[in-house]
Amino acid sequence: MAITVLIGRCPRAFAKQLPIAHCELLIDYYICSMKNGKKYCVIMAGGVGSRFWPISRRERPKQFLDILDTGKTFLRATYERYAPLVDEVVVVTNIGYTGLVMEQIPEIKPENVLGEPVGRNTAPCVAWAAHHIAKQDPEAMMIVTPADHLVMDVAKFHTTIIEALDFLEGKEAMMTVGIRPTSPNTGYGYIQTTGQAPIMQVKTFTEKPDRELAETFIASGEFLWNAGIFLFRASVFLNALHEFLPEMAELFNRGGDIETIYSECRVVSIDIGIMEKARNVWVCEGDFGWSDIGTWGALYDHSSHDEKGNSAPQSALLSNTSGCIVRMPEGRIAVIEGLHDFIVVENGNVLLICPRAQEQDVRRLVDELKFRGDEEVV
Repeated sequence: MAITVLIGRCPRAFAKQLPIAHCELLIDYYICSMKNGKKYCVIMAGGVGSRFWPISRRERPKQFLDILDTGKTFLRATYERYAPLVDEVVVVTNIGYTGLVMEQIPEIKPENVLGEPVGRNTAPCVAWAAHHIAKQDPEAMMIVTPADHLVMDVAKFHTTIIEALDFLEGKEAMMTVGIRPTSPNTGYGYIQTTGQAPIMQVKTFTEKPDRELAETFIASGEFLWNAGIFLFRASVFLNALHEFLPEMAELFNRGGDIETIYSECRVVSIDIGIMEKARNVWVCEGDFGWSDIGTWGALYDHSSHDEKGNSAPQSALLSNTSGCIVRMPEGRIAVIEGLHDFIVVENGNVLLICPRAQEQDVRRLVDELKFRGDEEVV
């Protein structure tokens, strides 16, 4: 009976891959969760992934691509990771991508695919999802996540999320997930904590520090990487929205068409708009092989390499070349002589050649192409 319930709630192919101990963890969780309110996963899938250009383009951004060559897109993998933990999934995306969402997650209810008329960062995105969920159950628990994370150990990930949900039960609190830093990465946000792991109170948030500050954070032992995963009841979030972003709260409370609401919404992230200001925020530390695969450098770090540190198709001919990541369309052969630590990516009518150390400049290059009128290549 319990196994039938488990497979009924999981994507079938995914459930069959779970080890017995993992199944037992989820079965215990299901039995406990039957006594509590509904749980929703909100997947934020509206970005254009410009740092993964030219593979990620406006017509099909990275969340809809199988960039890791796993046989699943980022969006599909995210859905399967959370489906065993929740009753329903809501996806917030650009209105132009709603068809792609339905294509890649055919199990989702059409009314749970929310198409934003324009991107306004994550605070309006979560606000719309919270209002959508609160109409059905204001006390429902929400797990908010980006669509493009890599998680190597799903069993440990589920354990972390279940710990966070258990802690929040009956509390007027909000939770985020933190990762113990392994390097002074300047592409991640940092959370300063107080208390004993795994669940600690948040002291401060810092968004993408410079390297010197990141090194100081790590040396102190008080900081975690901000994984960008948030948990709270819909009512708790909406109360925080009313307190810290009252103009936005009023827009959604007033109702009307979403185009008008978004046209008046401030561009602000949930981190800056709410989480940094709230006093009831906690963090659950996780260790499950996490990475935000947001850049070519991050993909390089999680790819297999040859003896000279290159990540390239077998068809490539690399001579006196090291530390490069090379991606070419099928049928195209890259021949490279004397190149070190570069990104070489061809897709369609674009060839990108960029030092790995300057991977953050890819977004700027995309903006420059837009400015000069080359919209068709972005």
